[in-house]
Amino acid sequence: MITWEQFIYFAVAAVLLWVVGAWGAWKGRAKMAYATTGTGLLVFFSFIVLMWISLERPPLRTMGETRLWYSFFLPLAGIIVYTRWKYKWILTFSTILALVFICVNLLKPEMHSKALMPALQSPWFAPHVIVYMFCYAVLGAATVMAIYLLFFKKKAVTAEELEITDNLVYVGLAFMTVGMLFGALWAKEAWGHYWNWDPKETWAAITWFAYLIYIHYRRLPNSNQRLALWCLIVAFVLLQMCWWGINYLPSAQATSVHTYNS
Repeated sequence: MITWEQFIYFAVAAVLLWVVGAWGAWKGRAKMAYATTGTGLLVFFSFIVLMWISLERPPLRTMGETRLWYSFFLPLAGIIVYTRWKYKWILTFSTILALVFICVNLLKPEMHSKALMPALQSPWFAPHVIVYMFCYAVLGAATVMAIYLLFFKKKAVTAEELEITDNLVYVGLAFMTVGMLFGALWAKEAWGHYWNWDPKETWAAITWFAYLIYIHYRRLPNSNQRLALWCLIVAFVLLQMCWWGINYLPSAQATSVHTYNS
């Protein structure tokens, strides 16, 4: 039976493979990038599956467990972007971001018990959280693209580069919408209402509207490119507030039904 203590072995192997994949992308060795990044994803996902089996529940209850999924989806989003648009730097950024979340999990391990409160014993629990984690990873890739275009790109931003960012937001917002629908169905089953304006739900709505504003602003005939990219960064900050920042708000300490870590 696998335990959380063995996570470091899977994590180190996966990160090393992702580093090799990022190096292959920089050197124009696409086959190496695909093979090593894909193998790293397989290694990392195998730990998630083994933890799922060991815990006899989806590893999605604690913040550490959601960071586990986010660390997996970041390189996955990176390889998707690399496959579609051949940006050689994207795998480096996705690997660095995944490493940050992996290190947080290694330095701040959390309890991983088999127990699940009744509200989490729902068939909507796993798809809701998994879809949201993938959405966060795709929108993270869009934010990385925005930061690159704002602060690192020397030449003028092209329409194609903005289209890449837009497409990532379209995909991310689509998955976020599906995740919210799953969450509404879960809430109806667990608490009898589709939406209660819980602090978590309120920030989820704020985040959804922030990305919707970006999309509508980008469709204006004379939208400012830099302002649009800044809007995307602000939206991602709001997303972080929705994901984990909500846990530190006084309003969520006693009233939120979405506090599962305790």
